[in-house]
Amino acid sequence: MRILIAVDSSSASDQVVREAAGRPWPKNSEFAVVTAVDPFFFTRAPLLLKDAEKSTLLALEEQAKPLKEAGWVVETDVVLDNPRHAIPRVAREWKADLILIGSHGRGAFSRLLLGSTAQAVLRHAPCSVELVRSPRKEKGAAGAAGMRILISTDGSECARLAMESVAGRPWPEGTEFKIISSPELPVIVGEYPYYSPEQLTDLAKTSEAHAQESAESGAELLRRAGMRVTTEVTEPKDTPVRAILAVADKWPADLIVMGSHGRRGFDRLVLGSVSEAVALHARCSVEVTREASN
Repeated sequence: MRILIAVDSSSASDQVVREAAGRPWPKNSEFAVVTAVDPFFFTRAPLLLKDAEKSTLLALEEQAKPLKEAGWVVETDVVLDNPRHAIPRVAREWKADLILIGSHGRGAFSRLLLGSTAQAVLRHAPCSVELVRSPRKEKGAAGAAGMRILISTDGSECARLAMESVAGRPWPEGTEFKIISSPELPVIVGEYPYYSPEQLTDLAKTSEAHAQESAESGAELLRRAGMRVTTEVTEPKDTPVRAILAVADKWPADLIVMGSHGRRGFDRLVLGSVSEAVALHARCSVEVTREASN
């Protein structure tokens, strides 16, 4: 597995490296720790750009030490480009399977919202992306070493790929997995002349049955991989985004994993609105899985 870690000088980036170093990964995994320096700010001072590149590379080597001390093969690189463009490009050229990036940058405003670089990477990366947030302080029933991983499914092909990605990777001992599926119901504003109340009830039952089937199918896939799994189908009274976030907070989850797109046709053209909204607002780490376009 090839894992690209995108960092800057923020504490969020330090957390990304520590999190990566503390997790198990498939045998023979390789890491690239990369930072981007935007040359735009050095247009009138090219010599300063050279100094910045050199000092940044030294800092990057220091930042990558936890991975090297954990025994992984690690390479480092400083890319002269806008980070929003550089990270997806480097991921494509390096043939990364997964990008790890902190959820916030260094600016004060970006500490309130998802950092613009992280959001751009999430939207344009050619592979899976995990936005890493600081772990919760209380580990709960999973134990000190284990994680709690919440996997969202709507029965789509992207959701199935997310399940397979989780099932095919090692996780800390004691890790618990929960699969959540949220029924989607038609939004009704005012009168709804085309369907009777009985027909709407049937639609709701069909949606709930599909959600239950999707959750059980995903659970069976993980159980075959020897993982401890529970399932939950949320009540059809909230949007999937709010349902996922509520379960993640209540359980509580360390990591939410979900496919990049849902079952709806438009979502196949751009990053699915559910995936992006969960990544924007979750209090834990979120991994949005894609099949690497290598």
